[in-house]
Amino acid sequence: PPAMVVRPAPPAAAWSLPREAGSASRGAGQRRCVPCRHVTGGRGHSAMSRRERSPGGAAVAAGDAAAPERLLSLLPWDRFSAWLHCVCVVGFDLELGQAVEVIYPPHSKLTDKEKTNICYLSFPDSNSGCLGDTQFCFRFRRSSGRKVSLCCFLDHLDRDLPVYLKKDPAYYYGYVYFRQVRDKSLKRGYFQKSLVLISKLPYVHFFRTVLKQIAPEYFEKSEAFLEAVCSDIDRWPPPVPGEVLHLPIMGVLMKLRIPTYRDKPGTTQVVQNMHQADAQISVALPTVHEVDLFRCFCPVFFHIQMLWELVLLGEPLVVMAPSPSESSETVLALVSCISPLKYCSDFRPYFTIHDSEFKEYTTRTQAPPSVILGVTNPFFAKTLQHWPHIIRIGDIKLPGEVPKQVKVKKLKNLKTLDSKPGVYTSYRTYLNKDEEIIKQLQKGVQQKRPSEAQSVILRRYFLELTESFIIPLERYVASLMPLQKCISPWKSPPQLRQFSQEDFMKTLEKAGPQLTSGLKGDWIGLYRHFLKSPNFDGWFRSRQKEMTQKLEALHLEALCNENLVFWSQKHTEVETVDLVLKLKNKLLQAGREHLPVKTDTLKKLQTHIDDIILALPDDLQDILLKTGCT
Repeated sequence: PPAMVVRPAPPAAAWSLPREAGSASRGAGQRRCVPCRHVTGGRGHSAMSRRERSPGGAAVAAGDAAAPERLLSLLPWDRFSAWLHCVCVVGFDLELGQAVEVIYPPHSKLTDKEKTNICYLSFPDSNSGCLGDTQFCFRFRRSSGRKVSLCCFLDHLDRDLPVYLKKDPAYYYGYVYFRQVRDKSLKRGYFQKSLVLISKLPYVHFFRTVLKQIAPEYFEKSEAFLEAVCSDIDRWPPPVPGEVLHLPIMGVLMKLRIPTYRDKPGTTQVVQNMHQADAQISVALPTVHEVDLFRCFCPVFFHIQMLWELVLLGEPLVVMAPSPSESSETVLALVSCISPLKYCSDFRPYFTIHDSEFKEYTTRTQAPPSVILGVTNPFFAKTLQHWPHIIRIGDIKLPGEVPKQVKVKKLKNLKTLDSKPGVYTSYRTYLNKDEEIIKQLQKGVQQKRPSEAQSVILRRYFLELTESFIIPLERYVASLMPLQKCISPWKSPPQLRQFSQEDFMKTLEKAGPQLTSGLKGDWIGLYRHFLKSPNFDGWFRSRQKEMTQKLEALHLEALCNENLVFWSQKHTEVETVDLVLKLKNKLLQAGREHLPVKTDTLKKLQTHIDDIILALPDDLQDILLKTGCT
């Protein structure tokens, strides 16, 4: 293990806790933060009044994560903002083309660039010919320099989510319900309008269900109805992971549960009617985010293993489909196939030639970026011909017969969007083909097994494949953690050991994926490729941050187990004041970075701070109580 880093101490001090230990690991982690309100409570002696005035204690209490209901009552629309950024209505103007007609609530902020993206992404391409009602979703980049929402305190909910459901602050999702019907009273001969929900939450199935409930009636009743819908949403409880939520909307009661990182991967906690009051429930959602995996992959399911490898490695992928519904569902299915790993590159369920990133993603002056694009415009067949992997999807229908074996096609054969469905690539898989899953799915089609059941089989297959791949990496990274005996309260927390690709490769011989998977092939080659990918970088950064926070938490516990009051009595007032300021910073850091610290540890640290301050002269006590730390 490397030598411990000890920062310089103040003169004559025997203690060297850094002022900003672990600052590189700032940010929300995956572990649950201890509700910090317990820090300032529970002791009844005379120091209580001082403690209540303590800048450190006040700052921790302000970050109380246990009272979202109380915090959400601060301002109108805060509850609404926990679920949605805004609701848009996009119509077609003969002079302007697509235009945002309504933004609700009216105070919602969208930049001109964001409005333009929403306009073009809310309508299918003209070649799609989507008559009637169509639902799909898109994802677009938020404009830089945006102010943080007033509801930013809800970000603490994010840390209890599985990593693949965490919000990406750089992107919005748009959930669309588009209607196109003949109307002779209009100059164009058609009624064309989209109702769009803009949200940071990736709860695809949930928002699709919401739109099904409200959009058809909105097209009949217009703005007053939309205002009533938003008013209902503004009365919803916050989207707390792990809780069964009851959400009323326009006379319909929806019941759902948002997953947590504690849930066993691959399991869905079914929301069941357990109480008499549940008789009123109109819609019980089995999932908030999953798509129909088998329905999406059916046109190319002979190549599901290849597609899993391509997504795992962050390869550039284009999905060419006849409509936004097919393109968006297929892109979302691809992104989810490596769950519980998070897909760390950009992905666009529906992408158009008007998108603000069109030039960036289609340029031929550099290699295609690590991104998955869903497109419908025939123009892309020519524009993206240089991309290495292209999936052509036909009309997605529930399979009534066994799909025919489709060979991998050469890229040069893809000239138009009308080319036959299939995978166009020169990629050669690292792993041998798993014939068993293909036979199992084919048998299901022959026996007319429901698509939902087929999706469960396919999702379990992807999960087992991903876990077999990632477990050896998890095991090796855990070995980089310093031993607990290396943690001293009087030194900076020890650093993690460096990740060594060669050391990791050596572990695969005895503790590789062969322990959990029967698949043969070039696993070593697959790992070497993965270690260069954005998905590895994102995964490793997340694990690194989590382990660094664990070291900080263990360091806090070591500090709390020391007799700090006794220490302060043997040192000068200058050194004692320095100690208090550092301890306050550690307490603030625990709340700010959501360190996995026990409630008792935080109470104990606050007690140490109070007791040390009480032992000082009155003038120093007042100064320390008025001094905040960063």
